[in-house]
Amino acid sequence: MIKVALNPIAWQWGALQVHWYGVIIATGVVLALVLSIREGRRQGIEEDAFYDFLLYALPVALVCARLYYVIFQWSYYRLHPSEIIAIWDGGIAIYGGLLGGAAVLWWYCRRQQRSAWQFLDIIAPTVIMAQGLGRWGNFFNQEAFGGITTKAALMAQHLPAWLINQMYIGGAYRVPTFLYESSWDLTGFVLLMLLRHRRHFFKRGEVFLAYVAWYAFGRFFIEGMRTDSLMLGPVRFSQGLSVLLFVIALGAVVYRRRQRTLPWYAA
Repeated sequence: MIKVALNPIAWQWGALQVHWYGVIIATGVVLALVLSIREGRRQGIEEDAFYDFLLYALPVALVCARLYYVIFQWSYYRLHPSEIIAIWDGGIAIYGGLLGGAAVLWWYCRRQQRSAWQFLDIIAPTVIMAQGLGRWGNFFNQEAFGGITTKAALMAQHLPAWLINQMYIGGAYRVPTFLYESSWDLTGFVLLMLLRHRRHFFKRGEVFLAYVAWYAFGRFFIEGMRTDSLMLGPVRFSQGLSVLLFVIALGAVVYRRRQRTLPWYAA
């Protein structure tokens, strides 16, 4: 079999290299910002609020995503400390970024005296969209894949030949878990965008909570197929965190529904 390996470098000018990983993440962030601003106008939130939030949240989220990954891979990075900042080679944990971004959002909304739930409802669909796009950065870096499979099994999923060829990694075909998660995330994005403006469907905060529950549910099963899970003893940490977030999200919906004064997202 002749296989042309992917080049993770999108462009290079002298010593400067631009990785596809970074290009894809940046694209997701820009699209998320544009869509959030558009929805924010409908909710009476000025455009600058999203620029300001992103200015604070993006660097914190990236640092937290990298730290989350490095902490769980400390046995390697303590021997290679110079690689800790090599985020362009991959190795960020989305849960770390989400937790960091959520902390910044809570701080920002409190500082600006805004409704954190309203802000979360606006950005939640765009975040899961960016997550879905970002998984293709894993494709270019040939990471976040699953166990060994066969070419016949991949063909049975009606995957294009170019994708199947690139899933031949380390002498064997691999399960494209990055694709499964990307598809799950983008499906969640479409559903949230379609349902968000249905009259009396979501109450305030429930768009965000639906995002949390949707993502956590899918991530639990997809994580179980991956070969590079971050472990806490014998437990895949992201699976445990997914269960916790799913339960919290559903519990929050039940609790908040009892508060009859909560406004509807689309009245």
